[in-house]
Amino acid sequence: MTTETTAPSSGTQPRASGIPHGPVRPARHLGGFRFPSRRPPARSDSPLPLFAADLLAALAGAVVLEEAAGRPGPAGALVAGALLLRPRSARPGPGAPGAPGVLDELPALCGRTAVTWLGLAALLAAYDPARALTARTLLLGWALHAAATGAGRGAVHWRRRAALLRHPRTALVVGPAATAQRVAAALLRHPRCGVRPVGVVADRPEGAAGLPVLTTGEEVERALIRNGVRVVLTVHPSVRTARAPLLRALAASGCALWEAEADFPAYEMREQLAGFAVRRLDTGARRRGAVGKRLLDVVVSGTLLVLVSPVLLVCATVLRLTGGPGVVFRQERVGKDGRPFTMLKFRTHRPADEQEAATRWSVAGDQRMRPFCRLLRRTSMDELLQLWNVFRGDMSLVGPRPERPYFVAQFSRTHPGYAARHRMRTGITGLAQVNGLRGDTSIEDRARFDNAYIDNWSLWQDIRILLRTAAAVVRSTGS
Repeated sequence: MTTETTAPSSGTQPRASGIPHGPVRPARHLGGFRFPSRRPPARSDSPLPLFAADLLAALAGAVVLEEAAGRPGPAGALVAGALLLRPRSARPGPGAPGAPGVLDELPALCGRTAVTWLGLAALLAAYDPARALTARTLLLGWALHAAATGAGRGAVHWRRRAALLRHPRTALVVGPAATAQRVAAALLRHPRCGVRPVGVVADRPEGAAGLPVLTTGEEVERALIRNGVRVVLTVHPSVRTARAPLLRALAASGCALWEAEADFPAYEMREQLAGFAVRRLDTGARRRGAVGKRLLDVVVSGTLLVLVSPVLLVCATVLRLTGGPGVVFRQERVGKDGRPFTMLKFRTHRPADEQEAATRWSVAGDQRMRPFCRLLRRTSMDELLQLWNVFRGDMSLVGPRPERPYFVAQFSRTHPGYAARHRMRTGITGLAQVNGLRGDTSIEDRARFDNAYIDNWSLWQDIRILLRTAAAVVRSTGS
């Protein structure tokens, strides 16, 4: 197997004491905090009980409608409409602190039920004016339907609150020790909120009495495993930046992250927990648009592979004629969650041996490179074969650039946040690359840009990065 190195560099060439044997995975730590043993994500409450309650309520309303209309057709339409417009739970998603009540959903419940009945009344009047619903029937049907829905959902929420009271969600509170202890004490005084703090994560105890104060990654990991922690509350805005590596590690371990108002204004916080305004934090561990991102990868990479196939054939032919066999080289790189994969590129350089291939940082200025190979690298055409990696699912069009296992292990130990880049599938281009972080540039800066991309990911951001990359290729600014 012919290998070479074309990875972006760090500004100073890393020195190796030897080539590691076997696959090297990135160190599972972030800023001094290790990733806990990976656990499946917290499960959401099953939607089936609420669906059953809504179905029974719709059937109760259908009885009134059938009696008024004198035939089953409108009743079936009412059931279908009621289920399509059924209100969602007040707090969807796994790890939500507390439990909702039917009063939280009452406005949406009454409104959607009214829309259903008014819509059906209009359809009946248009289809057969002789069978139009009277105002009395419409009001009675709506009232019975809304009351049945409220009663059914109320029973479901009551059972869930009772279950949370018996088995509350264990939590860690992250922030300044004194503030975190105060919030934790308030949560313990209100067990009906369904959250039971088991520890406080802070830089130092600061003499605050209360729950154990965890100051090291080992202590946090031990608390997560022993107590089955699934909820993490931050109690100060500075935690989001100062403790970003820790929060990413907690999110990767399956914890739901929430920010609680303690001593600062609660802007845009609409949910309450023991009197504290709270909101969900998203560190990028949850990918709502994963399907859309993958669809974009498949469509764009597949289309480009067809369009540039003549270019690929010309490049392969010239490389074969000028450099001999071995047009394509395959090199192991580290992808999402530390899994290795084989990345494809056009060969532009032949390393002297396996040690050079595994540990040499950059070959951009190597005098042994042929003119055509320099052209491929300058125009980034040597990267075109990675479209096949994207189409296969090894990579994405946009994401952190993949690196060799040796350097991943080294950078994960020396650069905070580097290991967190592997939360997302690696890419051909990325936010770091379009901001000039290619070639011999800072690894620390690159990790910061990559994590910012993941934390603020959106499909539109991917499209913007692809457009900026295309503009850079047209200007021939490749490395």
